[in-house]
Amino acid sequence: MKIGRILQRLSCLVVAVAWTAAGGSAEFVLSASGPIVSLGYATYEGYYNGTYDLNIWKSIRYAAPPTGNRRWQAPEPPLHESSAVIPAVAQPPLCPQTGAFGVPKAYGFNSGLGNEDCLYLNVYAAPNATNLPVLVWIHGGGHSVFGAQYDPSVWMNTNDNGFIVVEIQYRLGAFGFLASPDIKKSGRLNPGLLDQRFAIEWTRKYIAKFGGNPKRITIGGESSGAASVVFHSLAYGGKETGLFNNIIVASPYLPTVYKYSDSFPKARYDKFVELAGCSKPAGNQTTFDCLVAADTNVLQYASGNVSTTVGYFGSFGFLPVIDDDYIQERPAVQLASAKLSGKRVLVGNNGNEGSPLFNPNISTRSQYDDFIAETFPLFTPEDISKLDQIYRIPDKLPPDDGIVFDTLGYTGPTALTQSGIATGIQQSAFNLAAETVFDCPAQWVAEAFSTGCKSAWRYQYSVTPSYHGADLRAYFAVGASTPAADFRHAMQKIWGNFIINDTPVIPVTDAMGKYDNASVPVVGNNSVIDWPQFTRSNPVHMNLNTTGGDVKLVTVGDTLAYYVRSGPGVVNTFSLANSFAWEGFRGDRCNFWRAVSARVPQ
Repeated sequence: MKIGRILQRLSCLVVAVAWTAAGGSAEFVLSASGPIVSLGYATYEGYYNGTYDLNIWKSIRYAAPPTGNRRWQAPEPPLHESSAVIPAVAQPPLCPQTGAFGVPKAYGFNSGLGNEDCLYLNVYAAPNATNLPVLVWIHGGGHSVFGAQYDPSVWMNTNDNGFIVVEIQYRLGAFGFLASPDIKKSGRLNPGLLDQRFAIEWTRKYIAKFGGNPKRITIGGESSGAASVVFHSLAYGGKETGLFNNIIVASPYLPTVYKYSDSFPKARYDKFVELAGCSKPAGNQTTFDCLVAADTNVLQYASGNVSTTVGYFGSFGFLPVIDDDYIQERPAVQLASAKLSGKRVLVGNNGNEGSPLFNPNISTRSQYDDFIAETFPLFTPEDISKLDQIYRIPDKLPPDDGIVFDTLGYTGPTALTQSGIATGIQQSAFNLAAETVFDCPAQWVAEAFSTGCKSAWRYQYSVTPSYHGADLRAYFAVGASTPAADFRHAMQKIWGNFIINDTPVIPVTDAMGKYDNASVPVVGNNSVIDWPQFTRSNPVHMNLNTTGGDVKLVTVGDTLAYYVRSGPGVVNTFSLANSFAWEGFRGDRCNFWRAVSARVPQ
């Protein structure tokens, strides 16, 4: 056994050496107004930001416009543009935005007209960048909204500008994830995912011109961006391609992964076709031909209408599907067999992922039962009985009228009925939804990367209010006042060190900040924090939290209010915990969700 482990470690070492081959130094030139980079097909002039000592290029085209005959096809290389230098200083146009069902507009998941010609990316790099590691960031938004709109400048500065950031856009909603046998026959399924992969390939091909190392690429994302990262790790059955080596998975949004021919995507496709006016195409035209020729505003309206009128609270109409090519199995199944690419993962979830994307109006058992029925329509009576048992749901649960406070995770009240967002039966629904869609997928990713030559580190972002997406303010922190500065610094160092040095383990001084009463795990007199790798035999995660300071209530709307800590005295409180035993043995519940994943499906 010992000899086998030694041989495995030696083989891993050989692979690691191969992965760290050299990249190159920057190949841009400085003009009077900004840095100029030539990509062969176009030349772009960015700008220098003296506040952060960064060269920034925005709206670099990485693929041809996916319009006309390129709709629902794989992305193609950019067309050769004019020889003139193209200004790269403004944000790219957003892709068409497709909103969520039932979510208040204040939450931001709204439909809106965009531009189909939206396959652009932004690059942030230090002027003296040479052979630096690279982060390719995939934004979240339910595969339906948002864009390359986050500013990583503070995060990069915290890490001495020691890595390059590439932020990408990709087709969203029906333009990126319309699915049916017709699309399979005449086009390509999951073009939104294919756009992302094309952008990663673009990065590998061109990043040396910006001072990056094409063989040291980390792909990262939050929410559906994190789910996309998981899909790329699972792509082509998990075949290792060397396209990237590390992945960052923050709150992976994995609600439903149907096969392209299943009834759910088929029903959305049929409704979309009807609204696009293509149910009865003219002459010899096929339905697909009609969609390709349709007016963009008509298609954008159809995408938004389907998503916001058919579904349940927080659902999106168009999501990645099993296409029998790029995505070959349900993630829960493929992760269980550890068939995936990439060497290392930093994976986490937030403490209260169930808000704001799930129904906040559950106050009775009958409303809870309706929530279960609409969310899991394929569940059998036996599944529901087991669900009640494992989530400890009695016939009567207290309403959401208790005092809200964050749980400790390992003792006292648990997330089953208590959080800083809700209590009672409402919290039961929030927690169940969170574990199904975010928490357990994060756990499965950590488990999958704890085998063979791979490595996994697991964390939970518990800083109040820790609702879904709250962690973004810790990374993309330009102008942020919460979470506290010491926490933002530590979180940015954790992610930055993972990108730069392949580990999230940071110096104790970075983790503690300026307060001596901060608490972080340390072994002996070590100068770095104690953060073991996640393994099946030792499923440990780092609980990232704060205490102290002033606590104030923030009200977003009738259904969302939470507390935040601010002002002086907010200190970092980091601790190690057993992920399986966490929150009343979440591991048991994740095992249940894996067992029923065919009926979720996941």
